[in-house]
Amino acid sequence: MSASTPPPPRTPSVLPFPPKVYERGNKRLDEVLDFVAFSARPMPLVTLLDEAPRRIVDILGCDVCSLYLVEGENKLVMRGNVGFSRSALGQIRLNVGEGITGQAVEYLRPIISDHAETHASYKYFPGLEEERFPVFLAVPILGKQGPVGAIAVQREATPFSDPDVELLSVLGALISAGIRHAELIDTQRERSSFARRAGGGTRKVTLPGRPLVPGTALGAIAAPRRPPQRPSNVPRAAGEQEQDVRLLKVAFDVAQKAILALNERAKGLAKVGKEAAFLGTYVEILGDMRFRELALELTATGVGIPSALGRVAREATRTAVSISRDPFLEERARDVEDLCDALSMLAATDKRAELPSKAVLVGDGLSVFDLLISARAQPCGIALSERATSPRTRILLELLGVPAIVDVQGLFRWSSDGDIALIDADHGLLVINPSKSEIAAIRHARSRDR
Repeated sequence: MSASTPPPPRTPSVLPFPPKVYERGNKRLDEVLDFVAFSARPMPLVTLLDEAPRRIVDILGCDVCSLYLVEGENKLVMRGNVGFSRSALGQIRLNVGEGITGQAVEYLRPIISDHAETHASYKYFPGLEEERFPVFLAVPILGKQGPVGAIAVQREATPFSDPDVELLSVLGALISAGIRHAELIDTQRERSSFARRAGGGTRKVTLPGRPLVPGTALGAIAAPRRPPQRPSNVPRAAGEQEQDVRLLKVAFDVAQKAILALNERAKGLAKVGKEAAFLGTYVEILGDMRFRELALELTATGVGIPSALGRVAREATRTAVSISRDPFLEERARDVEDLCDALSMLAATDKRAELPSKAVLVGDGLSVFDLLISARAQPCGIALSERATSPRTRILLELLGVPAIVDVQGLFRWSSDGDIALIDADHGLLVINPSKSEIAAIRHARSRDR
């Protein structure tokens, strides 16, 4: 055979072990691959919190899946769940090292138990009824600089296998990337990483809080308005005095109708009950003709409405503190002061004192003053800082009846008037300057519900 003659074609040999293609049909493999594709997509944090546990339940064939996030210095908060009531979201909290899940995060290793209630670290939460699912597996979710959360799955009877532990640990790594991309701000550890831009406004940030009134809201941030701290000492002209008296009378009528309506609403709310009894004090104060007459008499002298009501409030405080030292009267004096502030705002003619309508209100607390003043603007949601510790806060938020979260640390560091905010009071998250996809998602959900 010459060098230019091509060699004869080779007959392909039959391989004794041909490669196997895994077509769709293997349920667990299909769901794992779908989870990988799902986790690779950018998405709002709440989508990850809802969808990941649902998919994990299908993959592992379990009854419960809880997704915890590390927040603050040492806290694990349940932000996603399938299997328990949604009211548990944002409320179930563990310290790192507490409970089986907290211990898994502390050790950075999976922990498994076929009878969780007998485990030395078991943490019982009244009302959760997790004793129905004693087979327990918890794995930490690891990030670049330590744990970012944990996944806890539970079954009624069938123990988890070693492959289950290995698979859940890998799924946790995929969730970790999604949490990192969601820009959940840990104000305790990342203050220097997310500086505000000069001139107001921030990059998109997500602040965790504690949900109180469920629901979602989207609007511009506004701080509750307060009455002027330094009333004018310039005497009012005769015509202005008469106008002030008329405005104050109208303010009394508006406040009385609003308080009576709130009191009736409180009686109809099962969750509120006797805890709203303090509203009766406001009904009594507004029905006290001596209180009303004194305020109107002082206003008629030309001192102006803020000064007149300020004197009434100071007189009530002086009587309670200096003379009687009665705790009941001291609290009543604070209620009188709160009510006088509200009356002053209700009688104001300055439009700059009014709140924008459909705003997201942010503040350090909520009082009856805020219900009387802020409710007129029909806020779409409320976010309160960690300073909102008054026992009346929950009652007032229930009465206002809009999505609300509390205990939002770093609230004023990251927000300012005019920023767009999304309140997710189902998971307990406040998103400042949300992305277009998050805004579209909430609008889609609203249209679907309608």
